[in-house]
Amino acid sequence: MLKSYKHIIALVGVNMLYACVGICTKMASLQPMLSWAYLFWFGGAVAIIGAYAVLWQQILRRIELSTAYMFKGTTLIFTMLIAALLFGEVITWPNIIGSIIIIVGITLLARA
Repeated sequence: MLKSYKHIIALVGVNMLYACVGICTKMASLQPMLSWAYLFWFGGAVAIIGAYAVLWQQILRRIELSTAYMFKGTTLIFTMLIAALLFGEVITWPNIIGSIIIIVGITLLARA
């Protein structure tokens, strides 16, 4: 299972990084197509995905795949929070309930 808290922090951190792709793609979508600003934000998304891929592989070298995938749901929570904080999107009750289900599921699986 999880070897230490540093693995949990690494898993959550890499999923948080992946959630930042949403910031870049949202910002790119607000720019004129193929403008310098669009290319900057789109390039940022590609760079983040590249960094995520490398970091994800490093995590998989240290922990089991099933354990790592257990934390993939946190990406949805981070994306929702980022969208609310940066873009003023509304967090609804179904969003909150879904987030709670994700956290409870991770907790139950981590303790098993």
